[in-house]
Order: sequence, then structure tokens, then C-alpha cells
Amino acid sequence: MHNQDHQEKHLESSDFLRDVVIGMSDGLTVPFALAAGLSGAVANSSIIVIAGIAEIVAGSIAMGLGGYLAGKTEQDHYNSELKREYDEVQRIPEMEKKEVQDFFENLGLSKEVQLKATEEIAADKKQWVDFMMKFELGLETPDPQRAKKSALNIGLSYAVGGIIPLSPYFFIDDSREALKFSIIATLICLFVFGYFKSKITGVPVLSGALKVMLIGALAAAAAFGVALFFK
Repeated sequence: MHNQDHQEKHLESSDFLRDVVIGMSDGLTVPFALAAGLSGAVANSSIIVIAGIAEIVAGSIAMGLGGYLAGKTEQDHYNSELKREYDEVQRIPEMEKKEVQDFFENLGLSKEVQLKATEEIAADKKQWVDFMMKFELGLETPDPQRAKKSALNIGLSYAVGGIIPLSPYFFIDDSREALKFSIIATLICLFVFGYFKSKITGVPVLSGALKVMLIGALAAAAAFGVALFFK
């Protein structure tokens, strides 16, 4: 029981971290690029603050909705496969038993143990279906609250990430001057975020951190250059 609880906490933690990575990476990059682009076109920081807040609100809602729909899709897919498995163990039980037996055979168990384990699992329909869902289809029971949690985690992470590049514009009226502090703050945060993201995903931390920082810098530079060109 203790191991099962540990595994569930681990899975929930993994989902949470994935949501934060999705929301924070876009939250740091998109408003940063927007603010940099507007700084190349307008001198007044107040316009950038208004546009930046509007973008953060819209982006948080859009990203949160995307997370919600992804969670609902996962839940609907699982329920659809669950219904199909219940139907198959009812209509073609011998074929389903053979699939269970094949699983145990691949584990190297003896014929006698294969048959005995298969019959014990097939004796309980729910246990049987759960076994097929996990070991035949590789599907774990999704958290019924996953869609709502994902929407909240991604949306809030996006908003937190977006405030960082926008914050200097709240205190500095000249947009070009505010952009300098925004660049410093955002690049530092992108590097730190990239470092922890790389550590979680198992890629080399230094190169991963530099890559994330470089992507954000290129996006902002491109937006700033386009704004200057059209101005």
C-alpha cells in the first residue's frame, strides 16, 4: 500500500511539473517578445504595460483552456477504451484470456502458472479489465480532476512567467530603459528555469539552460527588430 501511495504522489508531481514547464516557458517568452517589440515602436511604458497585461490575461486563459482540453481528452480516451475492454471480455472472453496468458508467457512463467494466474485474474471482471487497460494498452487511471488542475497550473504559471519581463515597465516610464532591465531579469529567469527544466528532464543542465535562454532572447530580438523596421 505504501508503494502504491508513493507511486501516485510521484505521478501527480510529474503532471504538476509538466504543467508548470508548459505554462512558464511560454509565459516568460511570449510577453517578453511582445514587450521588446513594442519597445521598438513606442516610447511610453504605459502602453506596453496595458498591452502586456492584456496579453498575459488572454494567454493565461488560452493556455489554461488548452490544458483543460488535453486533460479532458485523456479522460475521454481512457473511458472509451475502458468501455471497449468491458465489451470485449463479455463478447470474446477466450481471446482476452489468451492475451493475459501471453503476457505471463512473455514474463517467462511456466505453463501451469500462466493458466492459474489467468484464471484468477479473469474471475473478477473489474480486475480483469483493469489488468488489460494497464498491461495491454499501457493506460493508467487518470485523475478525474486532472483537466481542472492542469488548466489552473498552466494558466497561473503563464501569468507568473509573464509578469517578470513586464515588471520593469511598471516603474520606468521610458520603454527603452525599461527594456534593458526586462532583458536582464528575463534572461536570468530563463536560464534558471532552463536549468531546473533540464534537471527534471535529464538533459545536460548547462546546455539546456543556455538553449532556453537563447530561444527567449531570439524571440525578443526578432520582435524588437520587426517593430523598428516597420516604424
